[in-house]
Amino acid sequence: MLHLCAEHVSDKEDQLGQAFAVLGVGVISMGESVGSAMSLRTFEHLMHYGEAYVRRTVPLAMGLVCASNPVVGVVDTLNKFSHDNDKSVASSAIFAMGMVGAGTNNARLAQLLRQLATYYQKDADVLFVVRIAQGLLHMGKGTMSINPYHHDRTLLSHTALAGLLVPVVAMISAEKLILTSSHFLLYYLVRAMYPRFLITLDENLESVSASVRVGQAVDAVGQVGRPKTITGFQTHETPVLLGHSERAEMATEKYLALTSVLEGFVILKKNPDYVEEKEED
Repeated sequence: MLHLCAEHVSDKEDQLGQAFAVLGVGVISMGESVGSAMSLRTFEHLMHYGEAYVRRTVPLAMGLVCASNPVVGVVDTLNKFSHDNDKSVASSAIFAMGMVGAGTNNARLAQLLRQLATYYQKDADVLFVVRIAQGLLHMGKGTMSINPYHHDRTLLSHTALAGLLVPVVAMISAEKLILTSSHFLLYYLVRAMYPRFLITLDENLESVSASVRVGQAVDAVGQVGRPKTITGFQTHETPVLLGHSERAEMATEKYLALTSVLEGFVILKKNPDYVEEKEED
């Protein structure tokens, strides 16, 4: 009998090790697009052939890879997992849906979460996770992000990543932690919350409105000359909201930015060589 118990414990520890390995794959690949696409494909295979702990970790790893970036394929996959027979897998998938849509106000995700709230209305534990996911989705009324990458996705905030990992690891054993007395671990997500808007200030740190172009970011590394860094842009007056894969650049030469990346709070100074174009009668 003791031998069987020891065997069971070792199996459980082995599964936990595999679960942390799955999270490791997500953390390593979340920084760049090619690795993210490859890891998402790997996660689908793990979902089919993995053990219980691996299956409940895969949705959480997907949420890490696409934090505050509601990719259509990932949302569909997580929605499918949210109806899994294993309640732990369903809870992980629903929490991951909240991470993927955190601070985006994504209309499709909001509809899916409302449907899940109706579907799980008699299960208090899963319904609690649905409400948390809904809160993450509408975080800051759509002006916040939990993506740990900043400065045009070139710098990683270790504090933000740690803040994401604490509740994610706790969700692996949600029935013993998040769904019982340790729900306060969700507050660690605050360490990852960051405004996703662009606000321009003058040299006296007073708010100033400037014209900026906002569009999809284009990889121009290694290209000669001055290649276009955004495509499909629209011109806005600051402050503006920036999506996950969007980039901003100055629309006119009236102001000069003191940083090469327009993100968060940016200080501008007037261009002494700028000449206002006069409108013809």
